[in-house]
Amino acid sequence: MAAVTVAPEAAAFRLEAAGATDIGTGRKHNEDSVLLRPDLQLYLVADGAGGHNAGNVASALATTAVAHYFEERGRAPEGAPDFDVHGLAPEARALARAILHANREILQIAGTSERHQGMGTTIVAALFSVRSGLLHLGHVGDSRCYRLRNGHIEQLTHDHSLLNDVLELRPDLDDALLAKLPRNVVTRALGMSAAMRPEVRTFDVLPSDRYLLCSDGLTEALEIDEIGEALMLPMPPEEHARLFIAMANERHAADNIAAVVIACEPAGGAHVSRPAVRRRGPRAASPPPPPIEASSPEIVLLPTELDADDLEDPTRRIRFVPAASANPELRSALTGLVPKASRGQPDAKKPNG
Repeated sequence: MAAVTVAPEAAAFRLEAAGATDIGTGRKHNEDSVLLRPDLQLYLVADGAGGHNAGNVASALATTAVAHYFEERGRAPEGAPDFDVHGLAPEARALARAILHANREILQIAGTSERHQGMGTTIVAALFSVRSGLLHLGHVGDSRCYRLRNGHIEQLTHDHSLLNDVLELRPDLDDALLAKLPRNVVTRALGMSAAMRPEVRTFDVLPSDRYLLCSDGLTEALEIDEIGEALMLPMPPEEHARLFIAMANERHAADNIAAVVIACEPAGGAHVSRPAVRRRGPRAASPPPPPIEASSPEIVLLPTELDADDLEDPTRRIRFVPAASANPELRSALTGLVPKASRGQPDAKKPNG
């Protein structure tokens, strides 16, 4: 557990932040990592995968590599424009470069160590510019960022998950096939490919905002309204982080849990009233989930192109992490998700003439 505060001069608000991780009830190792760097106005959660504790190495590498990038680069100088001539925020572009730098670091370690081959990690990173009142948010995978503003809780990130990819690419897919797909599987992660693409967006920040960065171990255990109600409680981020860990464990969180809470408070210390969050109704009690099997997939990468040899088995180039999770039933369910345009089907005959 760690708590930090930063309040640059002339800022309209100050940041208070704290973070914690927990092994949860269904894992043998804790592969989640958090980073709190108030000197860089940088906060981060990474959720590792890969088996044999290699996921812990990947998530730790991600946090240190992103931090080191900004240590070497430094922040934008005083008076620098918030947006360049292309309408892009330079600090957002720097965050994207930092995440790509972390991806290269993980790939390099994985390529030189047999023990760490196939490791990967999700990431969600919040880079604040208190002087400008901006938040630059970058993420890869299904680690999330939530924002509580004026009593409204909102998810600011969009999961790079197998289910979301399927629903976007094949919205007409039969429900029976959808039911066979694993729910907690990501399709984008650091350490999987040199061509990995982070998603980065920029948001305005208000002095009353509260943000939660978290891994899927927390979001699988708690509903969004419960997260909002917890963030509404009048307590410092350190207590909020502990509360989220306790709430997830009370729901028998099957995965590791990571939470970083960031409160944006008025620089002068004025009190900000927080309206109540609307509830959708109590969540029905559920039995503890079974422990996560070592062979359950955490990352699945679908091929974008197939050659003639792949037509016999279009799933043979699908990449699974951990590798042992590539069971026949899952391969069969994924067969219909390989893009039809990539299957090397002959073009329609052109009319004569």
